[in-house]
Amino acid sequence: MAHPLEGKVREAYAAFGRGDVDGYLRHCTRDFYFNVPGRSAVSGSFRGKEGLDQLFRRVMEISAGTFQEEVQDVLANDQHAIVLARHRFERGGKAKEYLTAHVYEVREGKLGECWEQPRDQVQFDAAWGQLR
Repeated sequence: MAHPLEGKVREAYAAFGRGDVDGYLRHCTRDFYFNVPGRSAVSGSFRGKEGLDQLFRRVMEISAGTFQEEVQDVLANDQHAIVLARHRFERGGKAKEYLTAHVYEVREGKLGECWEQPRDQVQFDAAWGQLR
């Protein structure tokens, strides 16, 4: 039987996929952080709505609006949620694709701090290009 948070996580990702950052954040704590590792143009720590808007704009700018996130699986319990995903987009006319995991700390039934964990950090950084 799936944990109730699993459905909320899927709803959050569906909202983000539609460009609805507010819909995503409804499932997050007020002090939400999204941490992206590495040395790419999308690396950094992004806090709350302002930070997530900044990350979303950066992703869409670099990918010329082609970014797609395919949720492959969601695992959740009272303390953590993990999203396994495949990201696809084009940058500079070339197709890019990588696998990643988003590992969330859960607080009071909502998504708290998140750490992106690309399967291959070198591939991830190369896909997004260098930090400006």
